[in-house]
Amino acid sequence: MSTAETKFMSLVNKLSSADEDVYLGKMMSAPGLKYKDKVFAFFTKDEAMGFRLGTDFNLEKAGVQKHRPLSPFKKKPPLKGWFIIDKEESDTWVELTEHALSYTKTL
Repeated sequence: MSTAETKFMSLVNKLSSADEDVYLGKMMSAPGLKYKDKVFAFFTKDEAMGFRLGTDFNLEKAGVQKHRPLSPFKKKPPLKGWFIIDKEESDTWVELTEHALSYTKTL
């Protein structure tokens, strides 16, 4: 298991232990974190993480330099409020996961 995957699994264990409505699920074919039936974060095969942060979230203010919108479909625009954060920025994953969970609880 890679360092990035270990960090993701640590987040899964931490959040699912703290909240009975948080559990390991799937985002398309990737392992993800769900709150009730809504995915709020997931781990990609290229060792990045995707987060549902909302359209108003300021990634630069959160210290994230390398990010891109989640765009899983060839002929559709990126998903609003979803961002991919590379493993080089994995030190921000805990804070972003917690924000994504808080944001998802408001939906």
